[in-house]
Amino acid sequence: MIKFLDIFKQDQKIHSLIIKDIKRLFKSGDFILGKGVLEFENNFKDFTESKYAISCGNGTDALTIALKSLNLPNNSEVIIPAMTYCSTAFAVFNAGLKPILVDTEFLKPTIDLYDLKKKINRKTKVILPVHLYGSVADLTGIKKLIKKKKIFLIDDCAQAHGSLDDSMIVKKKKKIGSTTDISCFSLYPGKNLGAYGDAGIITTNNKVLYDRMKKIRNLGSDKKFKHDYIGLNSRLDTIQALILNRKIKNLSFLNKKRQKIAKFYNKNILNKNVIKLNYSKSCVYHQYVILVKNKNELIKKFNSKKIDFGFHYPFAIHQLAVFKKMFSGKKFKNAELLAKNGISLPIDPNLKQIELKIIVNTINAL
Repeated sequence: MIKFLDIFKQDQKIHSLIIKDIKRLFKSGDFILGKGVLEFENNFKDFTESKYAISCGNGTDALTIALKSLNLPNNSEVIIPAMTYCSTAFAVFNAGLKPILVDTEFLKPTIDLYDLKKKINRKTKVILPVHLYGSVADLTGIKKLIKKKKIFLIDDCAQAHGSLDDSMIVKKKKKIGSTTDISCFSLYPGKNLGAYGDAGIITTNNKVLYDRMKKIRNLGSDKKFKHDYIGLNSRLDTIQALILNRKIKNLSFLNKKRQKIAKFYNKNILNKNVIKLNYSKSCVYHQYVILVKNKNELIKKFNSKKIDFGFHYPFAIHQLAVFKKMFSGKKFKNAELLAKNGISLPIDPNLKQIELKIIVNTINAL
């Protein structure tokens, strides 16, 4: 079996260290917002080169907290890409706001600026691009579109831990997580940086928003029995923080291994029935997605060779049952193409060369 992602194997060398950390925690009893949580927030802040970091329960909550912190009027419009995970849209609703969909670029997994420009109006309060598959959206282009407007920029970085902002026209590019008003990360187990359960984190360079979000994630409070906001109970528990503190040290190394695998796919997948997507230069390849017209045939071949695969995602937002009525009659052809023909290849950082050759040969024989 060629696994899609083997988390056990990936982290095996640090398991004993994690267990020692957790044993020490058992003695201290520091389970909620403990010392390890603050340590992880500081580590992640430094990793993303941002000023502040607020951990929380999961990536969906990260987006919800970020949107709630802006104190926007109900039903204010938030523009999101039509191709993303459902959480991006759910968070907008959870914050009492209205999602507006924009198509992705042709053969790219990121938001299309031409379509975005058409959708911006006086009701638009937030642009929320997604760095899908670890490929970075054109943040500089978006900033130019909203330069003279009172519109916040929040990026969904759930798949982009360690990516650089490739849209910057400078030699030393900044890390994703440090170049917008607020950045939101999921730390779900399968992410490039993943916990062993649900977890999330938010970064910002804005002290006012930081203080507000820090309270919102803890029932609107930063002091016991004093509640300034109607908040969420969304605290990262200390056990997950200890695990993440160990794992973040390996993140850059594992990202480079993912990039090496993607480079191999780029060079060796040679089949006229397969279309390779255009990813950003510093993409960290949370997923490597190809487009295949006869997808079912490839699925059969993968199954016969015992090769794991995935779909990210089989439905665009407007195609999900929960949203069909809301977006009735809407078409987003590029997002629909990704949904219909997209298949995610194994991207385990520890895939062996022989396994990569089997995957590529199977695709080329299609």
